[in-house]
Amino acid sequence: MTSCPELAAAVRNVAASDSRNRDWPNLARYREVNRSVGPVDVVFMGDSITDSWAQARFAENFFPGKPYAGRGISGQTTPQMLLRMRQDVLNLKPKAVVILAGTNDLSQNTGPATDEEIEGNLQSMGELATNAGVKVVFSSILPTSAYHVNPSLGPQTSLRPLARIRAINDWMKNYAAAHKHTYLDYYSAMIDSQGMLKAELSADDLHPTAAGYAIMQPLAQAAIDKALAR
Repeated sequence: MTSCPELAAAVRNVAASDSRNRDWPNLARYREVNRSVGPVDVVFMGDSITDSWAQARFAENFFPGKPYAGRGISGQTTPQMLLRMRQDVLNLKPKAVVILAGTNDLSQNTGPATDEEIEGNLQSMGELATNAGVKVVFSSILPTSAYHVNPSLGPQTSLRPLARIRAINDWMKNYAAAHKHTYLDYYSAMIDSQGMLKAELSADDLHPTAAGYAIMQPLAQAAIDKALAR
């Protein structure tokens, strides 16, 4: 017999699934705030890493005093972000967009995805931004590690293999150079001697801690400055 907690969890899962099916890219998340937001110079488009960065607990590392907007949504993949580009980026008329995406494609959050499919979605986001006169900063996918393994999930290095992360990052760097975009290399600044995300920069082998964001912030600002100076 199903217990009450199990039944409650099943109901929550069904409700969440129904919500995703009705609004797969989650356009509702920022719809209202986009209508009232003031002038925005830079939009950060991404998943949970971007989503958390713009929240109060990490606010001191999210460019205080600057007209930058965070438009991350936890768990999202590149096809979902691609569908959000017009509403959550272009309609805000920023000078630049910083795109951090792909890690959830690797973990198959919305189904299997090849490297080429991930790269194609990144390319499409860049093309939409360029056509709207918005400078593009492509952020490297962050490394993962296996220092804080959750037994129910397994190692992040298996869910999000480092070899695939490096391959997509290499493609991004080359693509950015060929199309006059800016490549933002978080990866190299956050790996340890084992080639994994430094243990002290994440509590779950995936998401940055405050120490992680403290490394990312000046790198992002330098990339923004470079993009706007082009």
